[in-house]
Amino acid sequence: VPERPTLGNTDYAFEMAISNIRYGEGVTKEIGMDLQNLGARKVCVMTDKNLSKLPPVNAVLNSLAKYGINFQMYDNVRVEPTDQSFLDAIQFAKKGEFDAYVAVGGGSVMDTCKAANLYAASPSSEFLDYVNAPIGKGKPVTVPLKPLIAVPTTSGTGSETTGVAIFDFKELKVKTGIASRAIKPTLGIIDPLHTLSMPERIVANSGFDVLCHALESYTALPYTKRSPCPSNPIERPAYQGSNPVSDVWALHALRVVAKYLKRAIRDPEDREARANMHLASAFAGIGFGNAGVHLCHGMSYPISGLVKTYKPKDYNVDHSLVPHGLSVVLTSPAVFAFTAQIHPERHLEAAEILGADIRTARIKDAGLILADTLRKFLFDLNVDDGLAAIGYSKADIPALVKGTLPQERVTKLSPRAQTEEDLSALFEASMKLY
Repeated sequence: VPERPTLGNTDYAFEMAISNIRYGEGVTKEIGMDLQNLGARKVCVMTDKNLSKLPPVNAVLNSLAKYGINFQMYDNVRVEPTDQSFLDAIQFAKKGEFDAYVAVGGGSVMDTCKAANLYAASPSSEFLDYVNAPIGKGKPVTVPLKPLIAVPTTSGTGSETTGVAIFDFKELKVKTGIASRAIKPTLGIIDPLHTLSMPERIVANSGFDVLCHALESYTALPYTKRSPCPSNPIERPAYQGSNPVSDVWALHALRVVAKYLKRAIRDPEDREARANMHLASAFAGIGFGNAGVHLCHGMSYPISGLVKTYKPKDYNVDHSLVPHGLSVVLTSPAVFAFTAQIHPERHLEAAEILGADIRTARIKDAGLILADTLRKFLFDLNVDDGLAAIGYSKADIPALVKGTLPQERVTKLSPRAQTEEDLSALFEASMKLY
């Protein structure tokens, strides 16, 4: 595979893998019936401490009670999970011997539940067996997993559609994850009523994740330029590079973000805007879950992992954290100014969707135009003024670069290759935005 020679052993095919998705106001009430239809006898419900007291979890538990579903609840998921918090959830899953899982929450909850399902189904595996190389062994998943129903309560990660689970690897102070089509949820229940309980900054930060998912997957290295070409289809990575199907979803998600994100942040009662952002999260998830993301995400992992004392507004947590969407978007002006010399027309198209007037624009200015458009977008939404505002200084740049280097799974999908010096310059340019 393939029989015709490919230039430098690059891939020649891509595939689309997404979860089944069901959308509609109040659709959570069907989840008890879904579990009945699956013949589930013992269900694990995963969430976090804050959500366990909120309407989305209530709606799920009411449906399980109504249809007589026997379940155990794990509400100890950590917001921005670590290897240790994954291991705690895995331990719970192994002990419980569940035959189905329900994850109710944001990306942290859905990702934790995917990992718990995977390692409970593969009890003899070491934790690092499935973790992405070069940090883990990146082995393909060949064991059958139990059904997992994901109920997203934020509009950001798109984790209900993807086979990716991200965590902080404490020992190295970097984020990494597990990426395999085998761990994607069986069904994503997208119920826009759940977004009504989201505070303003959570709407903003999760929306920035959607924005970067769309921009990065649309500008990623094309799938025909990604190497090596797998010798067996099971080795084809979940993140394959930009491709014609992912492009459709990424562009559509970007248009929805441009139209609705500001409205969803500014008015918690704007049900139309919040419902559309909830869908945009899934649209972008379908795009990036198959194309992949690149530098904004690769650089965001050490930004989150090396956090010192920053505690964001509207997040009820007992530890410092940089919300994922914020850690991703703060480098976006610098990143897209850097990548635009490859496929400048795509960068210009994205800038136009986000409101730039490109009628007299020169193609060589595409990166600067997109960077300025993003800066204006972030300024309008009161986003912290760069990495310096969340506690970093120039002295931290070597550590941030060092934390980015192992993220090859995503950095290699950047359309433009980068050196350590390039990464240093990008972090430096992101210290201050305005």
